[in-house]
Amino acid sequence: YFQPKVNMRTGAVVGAEALIRWRDAEFGGDVSPARFIPVAEASGLIIAIGDWVMAEAVRQAAIWVERGLRVPVAINVSALQFQQPVFVDRVANVLAAHGLEPHWLELELTESILVHDADDTLTRLNALHRLGVRLSIDDFGTGYSSLSYLKRFPIGKVKIDRSFISGLPAEE
Repeated sequence: YFQPKVNMRTGAVVGAEALIRWRDAEFGGDVSPARFIPVAEASGLIIAIGDWVMAEAVRQAAIWVERGLRVPVAINVSALQFQQPVFVDRVANVLAAHGLEPHWLELELTESILVHDADDTLTRLNALHRLGVRLSIDDFGTGYSSLSYLKRFPIGKVKIDRSFISGLPAEE
């Protein structure tokens, strides 16, 4: 499922986020990602699921770019997937297989990725940055890192967690 990112001033689609959805009649229709993603993470299946999502998102982005819709496509990357020693190579191989220029792919990483083995994380993030992939932090503010800590990493965008804006504007 691709959720459009829209410029609120112009109404133009400026990007898309690839989201995984599961529909199953046995489970009553739509199964919430909050229900199946933790199971996938606990079982290790999240690596295969993440690789499939990345390949499908890159394949679709390449089609869109070829047809003139030039917008970046973002995918969420699990900490377990990111920590795989071959993760950067997988990203490069998927981009090459579909002929997509790296700047059309945005990887959304959770804040928890940054605090796990910071040196290894920095090495991978720098490799992805050199590759030309866009990097962002998703749900920032749910962990223990600070904005000043982010300065160490080649991050282009920070998406703050909705808990920061729920209740606005009534709540000071």
